[in-house]
Amino acid sequence: MAGVVGRDTGEVRLEVVEAADAATLREVVHAATREGATLYTDDWAGYDGVDRPRQTCRHTPGSRVWARDADGDGVREVHTNTCEGLWTGLRTFLRPFRGVSKWHLGGYVAVFQWATNAKRVTAAFVQALFGIRPSTVYGP
Repeated sequence: MAGVVGRDTGEVRLEVVEAADAATLREVVHAATREGATLYTDDWAGYDGVDRPRQTCRHTPGSRVWARDADGDGVREVHTNTCEGLWTGLRTFLRPFRGVSKWHLGGYVAVFQWATNAKRVTAAFVQALFGIRPSTVYGP
């Protein structure tokens, strides 16, 4: 599983992948981000091949650093909490299904991504969801 969360937009891009290696990660990140977008990651070496500016937070066992203030303004902007929280949300979403076949995992992940990106339910959203054409007449 690979994922990217936009810091400014909050948009989520998730993809079920066969391998979590550097080449696959590079492909997913490049497809989901604009050139020049800064990545905020942990210190895993698999990110080294991604051609994007990168800020890292080292939270390997023993370091106990979970967020870092890179520019000295008092805000710890370098962290992976957003993406790690997303994985927690995905696990919570999948839990009621009591196991998901790997053949259908992509569909479940797509629904989770879609719901996460929807942000709010509007009349237009429900109409699109159920394939209802908007009507101009709502009354007697």
